[in-house]
Amino acid sequence: MRVRAILNPRAGVAAHRTREAVERGRPSWKDYAVYLTREPGHATELAREAVAAGADVVLAVGGDGTVNEVARGLLGSGAALGIVPVGSGNGLARALRIPLRPGAALCALESGARRRMDVGFLNGRLFLNVAGIGFDAVVGQAFHERGRQGGRRGILGYLRLSLLELRAYRAPRLVIEAGEERLDLAAFVVTFANGPQYGSGAVINPGGKLDDGRLEVVAFESGPLWRTLAAAPRLFLGGLERSPGYRRLVGQAATVTANAPAAVHCDGDPAEAADRVEVMLRPRALEILVPAAVVTDPQGPFSA
Repeated sequence: MRVRAILNPRAGVAAHRTREAVERGRPSWKDYAVYLTREPGHATELAREAVAAGADVVLAVGGDGTVNEVARGLLGSGAALGIVPVGSGNGLARALRIPLRPGAALCALESGARRRMDVGFLNGRLFLNVAGIGFDAVVGQAFHERGRQGGRRGILGYLRLSLLELRAYRAPRLVIEAGEERLDLAAFVVTFANGPQYGSGAVINPGGKLDDGRLEVVAFESGPLWRTLAAAPRLFLGGLERSPGYRRLVGQAATVTANAPAAVHCDGDPAEAADRVEVMLRPRALEILVPAAVVTDPQGPFSA
Protein backbone atom coordinates (compact mmCIF):
# COMPACT_ATOMS: atom_id res chain seq x y z
CA MET A 1 0.00 0.00 0.00
CA ARG A 2 1.32 3.42 -0.98
CA VAL A 3 0.79 5.92 1.85
CA ARG A 4 1.62 9.61 1.65
CA ALA A 5 1.40 12.01 4.62
CA ILE A 6 0.84 15.75 4.15
CA LEU A 7 1.89 17.57 7.30
CA ASN A 8 1.17 21.16 8.30
CA PRO A 9 4.35 21.99 10.27
CA ARG A 10 2.60 24.86 12.10
CA ALA A 11 -0.30 22.82 13.45
CA GLY A 12 -0.48 21.72 17.07
CA VAL A 13 1.24 22.84 20.24
CA ALA A 14 3.95 20.16 19.99
CA ALA A 15 4.69 20.25 16.29
CA HIS A 16 8.14 18.64 16.65
CA ARG A 17 6.65 15.58 18.39
CA THR A 18 3.98 15.30 15.74
CA ARG A 19 6.58 15.41 13.00
CA GLU A 20 8.70 12.74 14.69
CA ALA A 21 5.72 10.39 15.06
CA VAL A 22 4.54 10.93 11.50
CA GLU A 23 7.99 10.50 9.97
CA ARG A 24 8.28 7.12 11.71
CA GLY A 25 5.02 6.02 10.12
CA ARG A 26 3.87 2.44 10.70
CA PRO A 27 5.72 -0.88 10.12
CA SER A 28 3.31 -2.12 7.46
CA TRP A 29 3.73 1.01 5.32
CA LYS A 30 6.67 -0.02 3.17
CA ASP A 31 5.99 2.63 0.51
CA TYR A 32 5.64 5.73 2.64
CA ALA A 33 6.67 9.39 2.39
CA VAL A 34 5.98 12.63 4.25
CA TYR A 35 5.57 16.06 2.65
CA LEU A 36 5.38 19.43 4.43
CA THR A 37 3.03 22.25 3.45
CA ARG A 38 4.50 25.70 2.87
CA GLU A 39 1.46 27.96 2.54
CA PRO A 40 -2.37 27.94 2.36
CA GLY A 41 -3.55 25.78 -0.55
CA HIS A 42 -0.31 23.82 -0.79
CA ALA A 43 -1.88 20.73 0.83
CA THR A 44 -4.35 20.46 -2.08
CA GLU A 45 -1.51 20.59 -4.59
CA LEU A 46 0.44 17.92 -2.68
CA ALA A 47 -2.64 15.69 -2.47
CA ARG A 48 -3.16 15.87 -6.23
CA GLU A 49 0.48 15.00 -6.79
CA ALA A 50 0.13 12.03 -4.44
CA VAL A 51 -2.90 10.78 -6.39
CA ALA A 52 -1.06 11.18 -9.69
CA ALA A 53 1.82 9.12 -8.24
CA GLY A 54 -0.56 6.28 -7.35
CA ALA A 55 -1.08 6.78 -3.60
CA ASP A 56 -3.66 4.50 -2.01
CA VAL A 57 -3.98 6.55 1.19
CA VAL A 58 -3.17 10.21 1.81
CA LEU A 59 -2.90 11.33 5.43
CA ALA A 60 -3.81 14.88 6.41
CA VAL A 61 -1.73 15.83 9.45
CA GLY A 62 -3.06 19.07 10.90
CA GLY A 63 -6.29 20.77 11.85
CA ASP A 64 -9.67 20.94 10.14
CA GLY A 65 -8.33 23.37 7.53
CA THR A 66 -5.52 21.02 6.50
CA VAL A 67 -7.97 18.09 6.31
CA ASN A 68 -10.25 20.17 4.08
CA GLU A 69 -7.38 21.13 1.76
CA VAL A 70 -6.19 17.54 1.37
CA ALA A 71 -9.74 16.35 0.68
CA ARG A 72 -10.05 18.85 -2.18
CA GLY A 73 -7.14 17.13 -3.88
CA LEU A 74 -8.61 13.65 -3.39
CA LEU A 75 -12.18 14.14 -4.65
CA GLY A 76 -12.87 11.99 -7.67
CA SER A 77 -9.83 9.77 -7.09
CA GLY A 78 -9.47 6.26 -5.71
CA ALA A 79 -7.26 7.39 -2.83
CA ALA A 80 -8.61 7.37 0.73
CA LEU A 81 -8.23 10.25 3.17
CA GLY A 82 -6.73 9.49 6.57
CA ILE A 83 -6.72 12.07 9.39
CA VAL A 84 -4.02 12.59 11.99
CA PRO A 85 -5.62 15.36 14.07
CA VAL A 86 -3.36 17.98 15.65
CA GLY A 87 -5.53 21.10 15.31
CA SER A 88 -7.66 23.08 17.73
CA GLY A 89 -11.13 21.64 17.10
CA ASN A 90 -10.61 18.41 15.12
CA GLY A 91 -14.35 18.12 14.55
CA LEU A 92 -14.36 15.44 11.85
CA ALA A 93 -11.62 13.40 13.54
CA ARG A 94 -13.56 13.40 16.80
CA ALA A 95 -16.72 12.28 15.01
CA LEU A 96 -14.70 9.43 13.47
CA ARG A 97 -13.21 8.62 16.91
CA ILE A 98 -9.67 8.94 15.67
CA PRO A 99 -7.27 9.25 18.64
CA LEU A 100 -5.94 12.76 19.23
CA ARG A 101 -2.34 11.68 19.83
CA PRO A 102 -0.44 11.33 16.52
CA GLY A 103 1.13 7.97 17.31
CA ALA A 104 -2.19 6.48 18.42
CA ALA A 105 -3.95 7.93 15.36
CA LEU A 106 -1.42 6.35 13.02
CA CYS A 107 -1.82 3.01 14.79
CA ALA A 108 -5.62 3.15 14.49
CA LEU A 109 -5.41 4.01 10.79
CA GLU A 110 -2.90 1.25 10.06
CA SER A 111 -5.59 -1.32 10.82
CA GLY A 112 -8.44 0.93 9.68
CA ALA A 113 -11.32 0.35 7.30
CA ARG A 114 -12.44 2.33 4.27
CA ARG A 115 -15.84 4.01 4.15
CA ARG A 116 -17.39 6.57 1.86
CA MET A 117 -18.74 9.81 3.29
CA ASP A 118 -20.89 12.67 2.03
CA VAL A 119 -19.34 16.05 1.36
CA GLY A 120 -20.92 19.50 1.22
CA PHE A 121 -20.39 22.59 -0.91
CA LEU A 122 -21.18 26.14 0.19
CA ASN A 123 -21.24 28.54 -2.77
CA GLY A 124 -19.01 26.00 -4.52
CA ARG A 125 -16.50 25.66 -1.67
CA LEU A 126 -15.97 22.23 -0.14
CA PHE A 127 -16.73 21.38 3.48
CA LEU A 128 -16.51 17.96 5.10
CA ASN A 129 -17.94 18.44 8.57
CA VAL A 130 -19.75 21.76 9.10
CA ALA A 131 -20.15 25.13 7.41
CA GLY A 132 -22.09 28.10 8.66
CA ILE A 133 -23.24 31.67 8.54
CA GLY A 134 -23.52 33.98 11.55
CA PHE A 135 -21.83 34.22 14.91
CA ASP A 136 -19.63 31.11 14.63
CA ALA A 137 -18.25 32.45 11.35
CA VAL A 138 -17.47 35.80 12.99
CA VAL A 139 -15.59 34.04 15.79
CA GLY A 140 -13.89 31.76 13.27
CA GLN A 141 -12.59 34.79 11.39
CA ALA A 142 -11.18 36.31 14.61
CA PHE A 143 -9.70 32.93 15.60
CA HIS A 144 -8.08 32.56 12.19
CA GLU A 145 -6.53 36.04 12.39
CA ARG A 146 -5.28 35.32 15.90
CA GLY A 147 -3.51 32.19 14.62
CA ARG A 148 -1.92 34.06 11.72
CA GLN A 149 -0.52 36.61 14.17
CA GLY A 150 1.00 33.90 16.34
CA GLY A 151 -1.59 34.02 19.13
CA ARG A 152 -2.48 30.99 21.21
CA ARG A 153 -5.27 28.81 19.90
CA GLY A 154 -7.18 25.89 21.43
CA ILE A 155 -10.62 25.71 23.01
CA LEU A 156 -9.91 28.27 25.74
CA GLY A 157 -8.76 30.82 23.19
CA TYR A 158 -11.87 30.15 21.13
CA LEU A 159 -14.17 30.62 24.13
CA ARG A 160 -12.44 33.87 25.08
CA LEU A 161 -12.88 35.26 21.56
CA SER A 162 -16.51 34.15 21.57
CA LEU A 163 -17.23 36.17 24.70
CA LEU A 164 -15.48 39.22 23.26
CA GLU A 165 -17.36 39.05 19.94
CA LEU A 166 -20.68 38.40 21.68
CA ARG A 167 -20.81 41.94 23.02
CA ALA A 168 -20.97 43.57 19.61
CA TYR A 169 -22.68 40.89 17.51
CA ARG A 170 -25.94 41.75 15.76
CA ALA A 171 -27.84 38.81 14.27
CA PRO A 172 -28.73 39.15 10.57
CA ARG A 173 -32.24 38.57 9.30
CA LEU A 174 -32.20 35.35 7.29
CA VAL A 175 -34.57 33.39 5.09
CA ILE A 176 -33.62 29.69 5.21
CA GLU A 177 -35.03 27.13 2.76
CA ALA A 178 -34.33 23.40 2.83
CA GLY A 179 -36.52 20.72 1.29
CA GLU A 180 -40.13 21.78 1.80
CA GLU A 181 -39.34 23.88 4.86
CA ARG A 182 -38.78 27.61 5.16
CA LEU A 183 -37.73 29.82 8.08
CA ASP A 184 -37.65 33.61 8.27
CA LEU A 185 -35.88 34.76 11.42
CA ALA A 186 -33.12 36.77 13.02
CA ALA A 187 -30.55 33.99 13.39
CA PHE A 188 -27.75 33.96 15.91
CA VAL A 189 -26.11 31.15 13.97
CA VAL A 190 -26.97 28.80 11.10
CA THR A 191 -24.93 25.61 10.74
CA PHE A 192 -24.93 23.30 7.73
CA ALA A 193 -24.04 20.02 9.37
CA ASN A 194 -22.74 16.94 7.62
CA GLY A 195 -21.23 15.51 10.81
CA PRO A 196 -22.51 15.68 14.39
CA GLN A 197 -20.14 18.18 15.99
CA TYR A 198 -18.23 21.43 15.61
CA GLY A 199 -15.11 20.16 17.35
CA SER A 200 -13.60 20.04 20.84
CA GLY A 201 -16.55 17.84 21.84
CA ALA A 202 -19.26 20.43 21.02
CA VAL A 203 -22.18 18.54 19.41
CA ILE A 204 -24.34 20.74 17.15
CA ASN A 205 -26.17 17.99 15.24
CA PRO A 206 -26.97 15.11 17.62
CA GLY A 207 -27.19 11.75 15.85
CA GLY A 208 -25.80 13.10 12.57
CA LYS A 209 -24.43 10.50 10.12
CA LEU A 210 -21.71 11.16 7.56
CA ASP A 211 -23.08 8.89 4.83
CA ASP A 212 -26.88 9.22 4.98
CA GLY A 213 -27.28 11.72 2.12
CA ARG A 214 -28.89 14.21 4.51
CA LEU A 215 -27.84 17.78 5.12
CA GLU A 216 -29.05 19.05 8.47
CA VAL A 217 -29.48 22.82 8.76
CA VAL A 218 -29.35 23.82 12.42
CA ALA A 219 -30.49 27.35 13.24
CA PHE A 220 -30.53 29.21 16.53
CA GLU A 221 -32.95 32.11 16.64
CA SER A 222 -31.48 35.25 18.16
CA GLY A 223 -32.76 35.97 21.66
CA PRO A 224 -31.77 37.33 25.04
CA LEU A 225 -28.11 36.96 25.94
CA TRP A 226 -28.98 34.80 28.95
CA ARG A 227 -30.71 32.27 26.65
CA THR A 228 -27.65 32.00 24.42
CA LEU A 229 -25.31 31.53 27.37
CA ALA A 230 -27.66 28.97 28.96
CA ALA A 231 -27.69 26.87 25.76
CA ALA A 232 -23.89 26.81 25.38
CA PRO A 233 -23.20 24.07 28.00
CA ARG A 234 -25.66 21.79 26.20
CA LEU A 235 -23.25 21.63 23.27
CA PHE A 236 -21.04 19.52 25.53
CA LEU A 237 -23.54 17.95 27.94
CA GLY A 238 -26.33 17.01 25.52
CA GLY A 239 -29.91 18.17 25.11
CA LEU A 240 -29.12 21.03 22.74
CA GLU A 241 -32.13 20.18 20.58
CA ARG A 242 -34.42 21.02 23.50
CA SER A 243 -33.07 24.55 23.85
CA PRO A 244 -35.44 27.48 23.09
CA GLY A 245 -34.76 28.89 19.65
CA TYR A 246 -33.27 25.65 18.25
CA ARG A 247 -34.51 24.73 14.77
CA ARG A 248 -33.44 21.90 12.46
CA LEU A 249 -34.29 21.48 8.78
CA VAL A 250 -33.31 18.52 6.59
CA GLY A 251 -32.66 18.19 2.87
CA GLN A 252 -29.99 17.57 0.25
CA ALA A 253 -29.65 21.28 -0.43
CA ALA A 254 -30.36 24.57 1.28
CA THR A 255 -30.48 28.27 0.47
CA VAL A 256 -30.01 31.18 2.87
CA THR A 257 -30.71 34.79 1.95
CA ALA A 258 -29.52 37.55 4.30
CA ASN A 259 -30.52 41.21 4.57
CA ALA A 260 -26.81 42.16 4.27
CA PRO A 261 -23.52 40.33 3.61
CA ALA A 262 -22.82 38.03 6.57
CA ALA A 263 -19.75 36.15 7.76
CA VAL A 264 -19.41 32.59 6.40
CA HIS A 265 -17.11 29.66 7.19
CA CYS A 266 -16.33 26.20 5.81
CA ASP A 267 -14.90 23.69 8.31
CA GLY A 268 -13.99 26.63 10.55
CA ASP A 269 -11.98 28.52 7.93
CA PRO A 270 -13.36 31.91 6.81
CA ALA A 271 -15.04 32.11 3.42
CA GLU A 272 -16.15 35.20 1.53
CA ALA A 273 -18.98 37.11 3.23
CA ALA A 274 -22.26 36.72 1.35
CA ASP A 275 -25.89 37.82 1.39
CA ARG A 276 -26.92 34.60 -0.38
CA VAL A 277 -25.60 31.15 0.40
CA GLU A 278 -26.36 28.01 -1.60
CA VAL A 279 -25.42 24.72 -0.01
CA MET A 280 -25.57 21.26 -1.55
CA LEU A 281 -24.58 17.76 -0.49
CA ARG A 282 -22.77 15.24 -2.69
CA PRO A 283 -23.54 11.80 -1.24
CA ARG A 284 -20.63 9.42 -0.53
CA ALA A 285 -18.24 11.39 -2.70
CA LEU A 286 -15.09 10.88 -0.60
CA GLU A 287 -13.38 7.68 0.53
CA ILE A 288 -12.04 7.92 4.07
CA LEU A 289 -9.95 5.69 6.33
CA VAL A 290 -11.41 5.19 9.82
CA PRO A 291 -10.70 3.02 12.88
CA ALA A 292 -12.20 -0.42 12.27
CA ALA A 293 -14.34 -0.34 15.43
CA VAL A 294 -16.22 2.74 14.19
CA VAL A 295 -17.64 0.90 11.19
CA THR A 296 -19.48 -1.71 13.27
CA ASP A 297 -20.70 0.65 16.02
CA PRO A 298 -24.44 1.42 15.59
CA GLN A 299 -23.93 4.61 17.60
CA GLY A 300 -21.07 5.70 15.34
CA PRO A 301 -21.06 8.33 12.57
CA PHE A 302 -22.01 5.93 9.74
CA SER A 303 -25.37 4.45 8.78
CA ALA A 304 -25.99 0.81 9.57
